[in-house]
Amino acid sequence: MMEGSKMGQWAFIIGVFIAVVVSLFNVSDNIGGWLVLLLVVLGLIVGLLNVTEKETTPFLVAAAALLITGTTGGNLVIIPVIGDYLKNIVQNIAVFVTPAAIVVALKAIQSLAKD
Repeated sequence: MMEGSKMGQWAFIIGVFIAVVVSLFNVSDNIGGWLVLLLVVLGLIVGLLNVTEKETTPFLVAAAALLITGTTGGNLVIIPVIGDYLKNIVQNIAVFVTPAAIVVALKAIQSLAKD
């Protein structure tokens, strides 16, 4: 069980790292598509392995805040110099967090259905 937790922790760290780094550099469409897929897979791993039942509500609230920010991130471009970078970072983190949020929400619904 401990190894799954470590894998989830590494998936989270790598996912955030990729989301930030990809946002800072101009990545070709071909590589960018694979990196988006990687972010989705890492998000699934985080959702499956990293979030305990006790952490479900705080995780889903944080994920919702990130996803809302990601959808309105276009407003960040008004910030001089770094606005475009911030917008891209928020959007890539949203791509990473969305699959994790879906998995955690489904696990929560399944848990509620059991009770």
